[in-house]
Amino acid sequence: MRRRSFMKTLAVGAGASLVRPRVSQAALPKAKITKVNIYDPPNPNRLFNQSNMVVTVETDAGLTGVGEGGARDTLEQCAGTLIGKNPFHIEAIWQEMYIAWFYPPGREKTHAQGALDMALWDIKGKALGLPLHEMLGGSVRNFCECYGTSGLPAEVRPPGAGGAPAAPAGGGRGGGGRGAGGGMSLKDRARATMESGYRGFRVDASIGGAIPDGVFNTHERVRLIAQACKEIREGVGHGDWMIDFHQKLDFADALRCCRLIEEYEPYFVEDPVRDEHFLQDIPKLRQMTTCPLTAGEEWGNRWDFNKLVENHDIDYIRATLPNVGGITEMMKVAALCETHSVGIVPHFTGPISTAALVGCLSTFSGPVIMEYNFGGRAIPYLPECLDFKAGKAYTNDRPGLGVTADLKQLKLISSVDQPGRANLYRRPDGSLTHW
Repeated sequence: MRRRSFMKTLAVGAGASLVRPRVSQAALPKAKITKVNIYDPPNPNRLFNQSNMVVTVETDAGLTGVGEGGARDTLEQCAGTLIGKNPFHIEAIWQEMYIAWFYPPGREKTHAQGALDMALWDIKGKALGLPLHEMLGGSVRNFCECYGTSGLPAEVRPPGAGGAPAAPAGGGRGGGGRGAGGGMSLKDRARATMESGYRGFRVDASIGGAIPDGVFNTHERVRLIAQACKEIREGVGHGDWMIDFHQKLDFADALRCCRLIEEYEPYFVEDPVRDEHFLQDIPKLRQMTTCPLTAGEEWGNRWDFNKLVENHDIDYIRATLPNVGGITEMMKVAALCETHSVGIVPHFTGPISTAALVGCLSTFSGPVIMEYNFGGRAIPYLPECLDFKAGKAYTNDRPGLGVTADLKQLKLISSVDQPGRANLYRRPDGSLTHW
């Protein structure tokens, strides 16, 4: 009898499923990608890892998506993959962009791929009337905490103060000298940053005084860095601070420095050794210091860093948009990090990418702290972009990336409307494989 009851229950359940409303692509219009436009914004930053070039992906359904990143050559090559495709088949398009060439894409091309991938997610969100975070499962946090870089966040710099202002496109790499922030001491700058609402105060290994003639003697700088970190700890009080060694230190000096600053409890030490040596040196460093470690701002996709994540050799990863290859790849990186209890502290890039990061990382359950350099300032060609206030970045309900670009303020430099090469084969089930 129990078996009969069980089979009856299955039958009822199956019948019920036949009348259950289907939630599928029925809500999406038929569409094909017709054109990709590439723009320079005012004050363009073409440094590929922080590029603020703007791309738009147009469709025959009247939907246009916006993305950011890449360089003209790499964007044009990747854009050919999109023409004629269904814009909602984002995963398939990503895979084809990745494998349709003789060499796997290097970091420069992955950056361009990420820009176009962002635009596809923007199109899908606009078609569904949903913001990015809702398409990815919904936010799990009230806001994304941020930390300021380049010495002192723009909105807390005293009127008339000097120092390295936050770059409008890609952000500065400074944050070191004692002159940044209008002559304010490190202690006062750290305190002002925390009082403005940021989660942390971030500096570069250039702290500790001037660098005469650009000569950075790593061995002698270590104790100067440690002395400066003591001052920063006094400034942040019970708050947090971070330091980027920025690959300046050899392994022995990186270890010395980590040990000297352990008592000041940095939130993390970033890029402690050379990028080329990460896989060899960071696991050793992990065993020899209590400082939390992070790396990856120069890396591309998950295959670059998955060993460090899997082995818990880093506590946070610097993966960011569009550098990893876009939102499609970023969420796979997030899943990898969640599996191994590694947090995400994305490197600062352009404003559109930063807005997309909030949509992505608001759905990630692990620790998140975002590097943010705009200080809440308006960006003229983006009347709608990131929602930021008092050191925190917030999601919004605008569809797609939640970004509106005023194309009249941008300079069109290239258009792609013809399909590119497609060096690939398909398996019997239609999935892609290499040619």
